[in-house]
Amino acid sequence: MSELSIKVTIANRVYPLTILREEEEGIRKAAKMINEHMRDLEENYAVRDRQDLLAMTALEYATQALNAGDKGVADETTTGQLADIEKRLQEYLEQQ
Repeated sequence: MSELSIKVTIANRVYPLTILREEEEGIRKAAKMINEHMRDLEENYAVRDRQDLLAMTALEYATQALNAGDKGVADETTTGQLADIEKRLQEYLEQQ
């Protein structure tokens, strides 16, 4: 499996990541979904702070993932991928 260095933009911040080549499409799609959800929240509510929008988005997606897991929809691969993305973002934030 080959690794790939990419940059994704979330909440107008660029995050450099080193990922497996086969993960690229999913990660880019996830970043796009996050940005679109944040934009929807910003348009529909009086929230303007990017940190608040990001926190609300993370809470909604985490709740959906937990609910899906409770229903047996989420599998170990998805859970592992989400944990890996979270770890990479946390490592990046700790470097800042």
